[in-house]
Amino acid sequence: PEQFAALCWRRENGKVEVLLVTTRGTGRWIIPKGWLVPGKTAAESALVEAWEEAGVSGEAAKTPIGSFAYTKIFGANKLRPIRAEVYAVEVDKLAKRWPEEGQRKRKWMSPKKAAQKVAEPELSDLLRAFNPRRGNA
Repeated sequence: PEQFAALCWRRENGKVEVLLVTTRGTGRWIIPKGWLVPGKTAAESALVEAWEEAGVSGEAAKTPIGSFAYTKIFGANKLRPIRAEVYAVEVDKLAKRWPEEGQRKRKWMSPKKAAQKVAEPELSDLLRAFNPRRGNA
């Protein structure tokens, strides 16, 4: 994997919800993701991205629940395929202010609805199958 992503989740009224954020450029719905942070593990790096992009504090699972491919745009017209490894992050707290607050929207929704909102087929499959009780979180 080249990037590390956080599937942020909580239980609200007995139902599991996941948190999506918009991309800075196109405003598409995604989960927080980024590069490995020097001195941090993959799971810790996913947690850093969850904080920066969504204002999430919580605990990341030690092992990934899967991965997905997407195309990253570099500069004006450079495209590169990227694979992101996904770590479930149980959300303890959602900050009112966070580093990328003015650049992104965030929204809680059911995993099923989130699966319909994201563009990446493998991420959609991960969201649809997500169930923290089954040990994939």
